[in-house]
Formats: sequence, C-alpha cells, structure tokens
Amino acid sequence: MKEVNPKETSRAYAFEMWMNAPMPMVTFFKTLDVTRLLKVSRRRGLKFNMLMCWCIGRAASQAKEFRMLPVDGKLIEYDSIAVNAIVANSQGEVSSCDVPFSDDLAAFNSDYLRLTRRAAENCENHDLPFSMVIGTSALAQYEIDGAVGMYSGIFNNPFMIWGRYRKRLFKTTLTVSFQFHHTQMDGAHAARFLDSLQKEISNL
Repeated sequence: MKEVNPKETSRAYAFEMWMNAPMPMVTFFKTLDVTRLLKVSRRRGLKFNMLMCWCIGRAASQAKEFRMLPVDGKLIEYDSIAVNAIVANSQGEVSSCDVPFSDDLAAFNSDYLRLTRRAAENCENHDLPFSMVIGTSALAQYEIDGAVGMYSGIFNNPFMIWGRYRKRLFKTTLTVSFQFHHTQMDGAHAARFLDSLQKEISNL
C-alpha cells in the first residue's frame, strides 16, 4: 500500500468534492439471482456465504476503483484485496475476520474456513491492514429487504449486507446492499461492480 496524489488519479475531482463531506457514503440495493451459487454450494459442500465472499472478491479485483481508498484524509493505493466476514464467536458476540482474496477458489475456501474458525473460537478479530478490505455482514437467518451501513467517519471501506435468500419455483434470489465512499467510486462504477458480481455468481 502507498499514498498517491489524488490529482494524478482518475479520482481527483471526487477527492476534492467528497473527501470532507459530512456524509460521503452512497448505498445501492440490488436483487441478485443466486440460483447457480446455491446449487454449487449444495453439490460441492461449500458454504453459501464463503462463495458469496469469493464472488465479491472476484468482481472487485477486476475494477481498479477497488484498489484505492480514502484513509485519514489521504488517498491510498493497495496491492491486494481482502473480504471481511462477521462471525458469531464462542462468547455469543461477533468477531471481524479479514480473508485475503485469492482467485483460486480452493485456496480462498481454505483461508476462509481456517480464519473464521479461529476468530470464532478465540473471540479475536483478524485484520489485514495492508489490504483494501470489502466488508460484509450476512444476516442469513432473517428476511430483510435492505440495510444501510453506519458511517462512523473512521472506516471508509465498501460494505455489503444481505439476509436470507428467497427461493421461488425455479429461481433463488438474494437482495444485497452495497455502501461505498463517493471518493472511491462513482455510482456508475458501483453499478458495474454489482453487474460484475451477478456475472461471477452466474458463471460460478
């Protein structure tokens, strides 16, 4: 990771406009067709949420906007991406777990299982401060229509939330919310990312 001069990037105007805005976060909602993802999960014995996280990482890794993030008033460029998962821990609370993204599904699955298990058992967060982290929160037991993440003013990372998927006769859908800092990307970038995420899920 390294600091870059915003004026020498494609985010120069956005940095000037939104870096000091009192509420710079934007939230999009999208209903995804996760029929293919659910089939792969069941046939291969892989966790649904792990597959969602991997598809998110795949889609994000193809967009240059996910390589930069505003941090402490600076624009930081990252060499790697991670996907965060919130896990229920052994004390009945939650722990945060950053999983490094790998294009290799087997490698990502191995890291996901190992790191989330350790975070749950030890009740300790696993942070990757040198990666651009995409936050996720899965409320898989609950049917929700959407959620807007809290903007703390500390973390500017993109964040996704989803609840329980909905099964129909021939189709399974999942509504997700995607929150992002306007300095990092514009609405068109976010919309393309969500379209790319749908493609990754459909081609899994």
